[in-house]
Amino acid sequence: GIHYVGQMQEGSVMRFVVDQLTEGPPPWARLPAAYDAVVLGEPGHGRTYRIYAGEKEYFRALKEQFPGEEAAIDEFKQLVKVEEASPSPPGINFLRLWPLRREGKFPAPTPGHWAPPRSNGLAQPAPKGIPCPKNFRKSHKPTFWHKRPLFFTGVVPSKASFTMHSILVNHFLHGAWYPKGGAGEIAFHTIPVIRKTGGNVLGKAPVQRILLDSQGKACGVSVKKGQDVVNIFAPVIISDAGILNTYERLLPAEARALPGIQSQLRIAAHGEGGFTVFVGLNGSREELGLEATNYFMYPGNDLDEIVNRYLTSSREEAAKNIPLLFVTCPSAKDPTWEMRHPGKSTMAIVTFAKYEWFEEWKDKQVNKRGDDYEELKKTFVDAIMQAVFKLYPRIEDRIEYISGGTPLTNQHYIASHKGEIYGMDHSITRMQAEAIATMRAQTAIPNLYLTGQDVCVGGFMGALQGALICTSAVLKRNLYVDVVQLKRRTEATNSKK
Repeated sequence: GIHYVGQMQEGSVMRFVVDQLTEGPPPWARLPAAYDAVVLGEPGHGRTYRIYAGEKEYFRALKEQFPGEEAAIDEFKQLVKVEEASPSPPGINFLRLWPLRREGKFPAPTPGHWAPPRSNGLAQPAPKGIPCPKNFRKSHKPTFWHKRPLFFTGVVPSKASFTMHSILVNHFLHGAWYPKGGAGEIAFHTIPVIRKTGGNVLGKAPVQRILLDSQGKACGVSVKKGQDVVNIFAPVIISDAGILNTYERLLPAEARALPGIQSQLRIAAHGEGGFTVFVGLNGSREELGLEATNYFMYPGNDLDEIVNRYLTSSREEAAKNIPLLFVTCPSAKDPTWEMRHPGKSTMAIVTFAKYEWFEEWKDKQVNKRGDDYEELKKTFVDAIMQAVFKLYPRIEDRIEYISGGTPLTNQHYIASHKGEIYGMDHSITRMQAEAIATMRAQTAIPNLYLTGQDVCVGGFMGALQGALICTSAVLKRNLYVDVVQLKRRTEATNSKK
């Protein structure tokens, strides 16, 4: 589910978009000022660095926690702003909206026309220390602000782009929010809006394939209803199943072979698989000492080294080398939780895991994969919880429910090819101009469009940006302009009341 969302401050464009979709927002609860914390080393013995909401507070806290690094932090701040002014949405999406040339993949004019003067530097990997373009000074201290994106994107610093890092910094710069009542409230408020406009939402109706007419145009989908298959026809087909599912599972081979589709598939590398531990606890937030702050836990500073060691481990040894944990307490973030579930709490812990470690059981039925599979899962769960107990020692004897989810779990429930959480890989390649221009909502099949996080970047707001790009492509108009104009009219109307 959603752990937290940025850019939801009053007056922001993306908050306005969400409010339009839900006709009055699901109430959003703001997380504490220190909404994230990074732990290097063992909790209580290592160092903990806190990340604060607000542009002034964010950079002030960095300077306080890293004395002597003020000049480097100021330069980092300026580079983030350079990045914000150009490749971050909607600027980065302009390449996806601009018309393609007939003979090539690039928009006209070339992507360089839209990129900032320093974009070549910004596309470089972030060196160890402060993430930055080449020539940006490395810090001699074990800086941390490059470590959170490893969780958000699943990419080690040496393969991460400053573009992606800057987008993340700006996304959470004004803080973080959580939907009151849980992530399900977003769907609860959105579905009536869809139905009121003549649409519908069908559950337990998995799509089997995309239907093409005799001219090769998309004209509908086949969905499974019980044991029957039902064809649903429509003039426009929009897929948020992800690019790999859409092309490799739902299209016939002859359509998949089209050059335009192959050019997108060449970019669509798999992200890393995810492993999650879900924990149900007997005790309130106060009793257990739980926080709404999210924790990123790392055993050391050299992320490339510890992640590579982990990902090259055998499956038997991997649990001993887990390089990072994201620890979050949904119940502590939701102000309605205690009223709905008094004396109970929840926790989720996320890390990464290779699909290949669990691939042996991919054809087995869920919940019936056998003792060997369960034992392998348990080695990960046990290792993860031993680290979490050091962060939250009061929970050790209060666990009522615990379950581990492997990449196969993700494959089963969210249909990710290899258990990845964030769809396509978020490496430097994905953030280069050619890849951005190629990975667009339009497909080589007339009437078929892509939406969601693979069109933009991972996460809730990334998927929403993908939806704006897709809608712009379908309507053949720049929806970003429409949204800004509507926001201005709405604010002007409200100010007169």
